[in-house]
Amino acid sequence: MKVLVTGSHGYIGSVAAPLLADAGHEVLGLDTFYYRGCDFGQGAGVTTLDMDVRDVGPETLRGFDAVVHLAALSNDPIGDLNSDWTYEINLEATVTLARAAKEAGVQRFVFASSCSMYGAASGDDLLDENAPLRPLTPYAESKVRAEEALHELADPGFSPIFMRNATAYGVSPRLRLDVVLNNLAAWAHTTRRIRLLSDGSAWRPLVHVQDISRATLAFLEAPRAAVHDQAVNIGSANQNVRIRDLAETLHGLLGCDVELSDDATPDPRSYRVDFSKLVEVLPGFRCEWTAELGADELTTAYRRIGLTFDEFERFGRYTRLVQLRRLLDARVLDQDLYWRRVARGGSADPSPA
Repeated sequence: MKVLVTGSHGYIGSVAAPLLADAGHEVLGLDTFYYRGCDFGQGAGVTTLDMDVRDVGPETLRGFDAVVHLAALSNDPIGDLNSDWTYEINLEATVTLARAAKEAGVQRFVFASSCSMYGAASGDDLLDENAPLRPLTPYAESKVRAEEALHELADPGFSPIFMRNATAYGVSPRLRLDVVLNNLAAWAHTTRRIRLLSDGSAWRPLVHVQDISRATLAFLEAPRAAVHDQAVNIGSANQNVRIRDLAETLHGLLGCDVELSDDATPDPRSYRVDFSKLVEVLPGFRCEWTAELGADELTTAYRRIGLTFDEFERFGRYTRLVQLRRLLDARVLDQDLYWRRVARGGSADPSPA
């Protein structure tokens, strides 16, 4: 297949795009490169268009069989900074991209959605894809509304698929330290202690970035009838974990101290997720990673790279909100998160991811 991967220079995309290419697909990336220079080691990469996803029209998409849409403003703190950005990029640009893809004859549209749309759940019940959606943040709401809009576009010639990813973790060439396991492991590695700001009782489903990437490949290659216009939770039952259990896992690995903040309270974002549909829709697919394996991978990688506290916390090299603030403060991004022409030379030439 000829596949366009948006967000190919991001945390998931820099793992997923090369994996799709290695599987034999013709892959072209597309990214606006907000996180250029925020590299963690080196990845294989794919040829990538230097282009904002908001600017993609049918002419860019003609000849492609599928779009894997990963590009997004990726977390709650960015949404809290300016929710309009999140709705414009995560919702409006997604719908515009899907319409352009449909007009261009693209048949499959794999959308990176999120389990965060389940929001606050009562008790310890497992939530399947039919559970009520209770988004608590602009990021989660943008994913709910994007799914609804893509569903309306589905027809015999255009198949959207909604991958409701659990909270990602694991090593990537574009590492993020603002996701829970990566963040806790960084605190443990750089300070030998973990201070929980909540009481640690919240449930959170996790999934490794490599398993998200493998699932993406499986959805691209699955029979149309099995995946057409389907929402599927991505993760595994044994990775529904409490935050305090992640801290204890890292304590066991590194011997770090675990303590609660004096004003620690329960986190309202607590939910456990049912992943049985994933196995039904993709019978041969299983997640290969566990949180324990991921914690060991992360701490080993931090030692190998020599991750310091300054890189992690003081300078926020791997924290998306910090990087965007840095670009805004330097006035190389305007107030709509578009690159100023002087900063990019007015060009959009392809460049390697």
